[in-house]
Amino acid sequence: MIRITPDISIDPNLISMDFVRASGPGGQNVNKVATAVQLRFDAAACETIPQDVHARLKKLAGRKMTAAGILIIDARRHANQERNRNDAMERLAELIRRAAVKPKPRRKTKPTLASKKRRLESKRQRGETKKLRQSVKRDD
Repeated sequence: MIRITPDISIDPNLISMDFVRASGPGGQNVNKVATAVQLRFDAAACETIPQDVHARLKKLAGRKMTAAGILIIDARRHANQERNRNDAMERLAELIRRAAVKPKPRRKTKPTLASKKRRLESKRQRGETKKLRQSVKRDD
């Protein structure tokens, strides 16, 4: 089991990695060696992830998660396969950690009496400024 948080750990059998050729750094080696990593994590089959965390994970992942619940992470930052593999695993762990954090509920608030008075005072001052800009009408 791979420990993500104290409460969440994932089974390595639910993770599969495919190696493909990557563009980017690597010189001539880029055309010969499959350095890019495509990590697939079956989040739908993972029983250690609670339902609420799974829902947040799906929202955070966006297009990276398929309709079947498989999370796909593409790692091709480095010219080395091992570094890309570690990068993909770290990105998976970070995504799950972010999903594990419960959002703070929003509390409705009302503006204070003092803030209402300040707003009205600033409106009054603005009106005075505009009134002073008007042309003066003469009584002939």
